[in-house]
Amino acid sequence: MSGIYPAVEPYEHGVLDVGDGNRVYWEVCGNPAGKPAVVLHGGPGSGAGAFWRRLFDPAAYRIVLFDQRGCGRSTPDAGDWQTSLAANTTAHLIGDIELLRRHLGIGAWLVLGGSWGVTLALAYAEQHPARVSELVLFSVTSTSRREVEWITRDMGRIFPEQWARFRDAVPPGARSGDLAEAYAVMLADPDLQVRERAAREWCRWEDVHVATHGDHRPDPRYLDPLFRLRFARLVTHYWRHAGFLQAGALLRGAGRLAGIPGVMVHGRMDISGPPDIAWQLAQVWTDARLVLIDREGHGLSGDATRDAVIAATDAFRPATGTAG
Repeated sequence: MSGIYPAVEPYEHGVLDVGDGNRVYWEVCGNPAGKPAVVLHGGPGSGAGAFWRRLFDPAAYRIVLFDQRGCGRSTPDAGDWQTSLAANTTAHLIGDIELLRRHLGIGAWLVLGGSWGVTLALAYAEQHPARVSELVLFSVTSTSRREVEWITRDMGRIFPEQWARFRDAVPPGARSGDLAEAYAVMLADPDLQVRERAAREWCRWEDVHVATHGDHRPDPRYLDPLFRLRFARLVTHYWRHAGFLQAGALLRGAGRLAGIPGVMVHGRMDISGPPDIAWQLAQVWTDARLVLIDREGHGLSGDATRDAVIAATDAFRPATGTAG
């Protein structure tokens, strides 16, 4: 945790009615007169934990965090199997980001995203480039159908025993098909035991395919049954629909990012989200700098990845510490 900033608490928070019966939790911390920045958390379904606040200099930034639709503090809770996810798509989330920006009176902001949050950040920035001052992205993914297949099927070549358990948790007739789809169906089953088994096995596999560094520790959030259900429902919902994006759309649309400075940080040992996605994007988005971290994997799995993300937010700090 070498370069991480001290913990800070929000000075403002609220719940924003975004329509469709959804209410989105948001919070702001740091310097009220600082440079605006918004965090797009991963998952989908992880929620915006307090550690995200520590990736920014709180004296320089006005840091906005929010839980995406269905993520517990944002209601209705996707952990309730009867909560409809029909109005929970990438387009809806992009609309929520814009509603929150206007609600807070922000003209443009730095957008920071990790993993699924990268997919959302790219989709948002390509649709609203004038509202994005910079992009800081780590564990770069585009949630394509090929990437989903890689994680849910091809990773079985690396972790065969664990993957066999993951596959065999679904009914025999579904084992050769789309496993994200099969799990989504189980997570919508009226039988609580079916739902709980699906959530438990999905999250067990999640913990396996990111475990590519020696000091990996299981994610303690997966011990919470409600978090498991919420997380698994949202991930499988978005993955079964390939992020609600057309194939190759983010790479084809990367020309819209011209003029937006960016940094992409990615671990070379991130085998659940291989570096080729970030590399391909860097060939098109020439205003971005790609930083590859040796011997580190997915997420903020080590000090070097985390320090590179913080170095990027530090580099984009305003000279005066006031909003532009």
